Amino acid sequence: MKITMERYHGLGNDYLVYDPNKNELQLNKENAAMLCNRNMGLGSDGILEGPFIGENKMSLRIWNPDGSIAEKSGNGVRIFAKYLKDAGYVQKKNYKLVTDGGLVEITYLNEDGSRLRVSMGKISFWSDEVPVVGERREVINEDMVFGRTLYPVTCVSVGNPHCVIPMREISKPLVCKIGNYSEVARYFPDRINTEIMKVVDESHVEIETFERGAGYTMATGTGACAAAAVAYKLGMTGNKIIVHMPGGDLQVEIDEDWNVYMTGEVFYVAKITLSSEFSEKLRTL
Repeated sequence: MKITMERYHGLGNDYLVYDPNKNELQLNKENAAMLCNRNMGLGSDGILEGPFIGENKMSLRIWNPDGSIAEKSGNGVRIFAKYLKDAGYVQKKNYKLVTDGGLVEITYLNEDGSRLRVSMGKISFWSDEVPVVGERREVINEDMVFGRTLYPVTCVSVGNPHCVIPMREISKPLVCKIGNYSEVARYFPDRINTEIMKVVDESHVEIETFERGAGYTMATGTGACAAAAVAYKLGMTGNKIIVHMPGGDLQVEIDEDWNVYMTGEVFYVAKITLSSEFSEKLRTL
């Protein structure tokens, strides 16, 4: 059984693309986690499985490095859109893609599809839509305890759940310290993605991210959208924001109805053919 995959990255957030139309392996929690393992497998921040082609629609499934399923990924969606163009599935400049976290609209901004604008859907701060436990309310600047420390937290859904904490100074060690507790905190029945955010000025913010099921990541599309939405909601910025991350920058725009749009680049790295020995091991998991 010959297995081939493609590697891409968006701002250092790297994904493997697994096309079920060209491969026979059935992905599951165990073999997805093995593929993403950076010591025992190929190493990746996740796997984009698809396209699944239905009547007038295409969809994808997003696997986290721990083998769980993610509803949506901003970098993942852009990468997958680039793959669809590279592989000849899409010739149009604009089209819609189905994710577990809702419909997204893709617009290619250059000829090779490496720069894209994505309509990521509608932002929600409502507790039952994130979700966050307790009575239905918008979760804005609520005090939450992570690891015995109190933080002012705003929660938001971008098709997947995020908690954003504005801070004066941010760092990788700090977001990892908080994220280890916040991801599995009792407030969040479906776990949570965590961003700590420093507002630079009315049109620039910096973030560090600890992703649910993945840990620390250099960049995040949905996290950038979540942080920008929180900064705008709290009156700390305008509605057009450049989000700076260790892996690079994304442009985020929020309209009057809280629809969010993300613009950024992705890069193709390599085509990978797995060995017969490793392919067989994956098949038995």
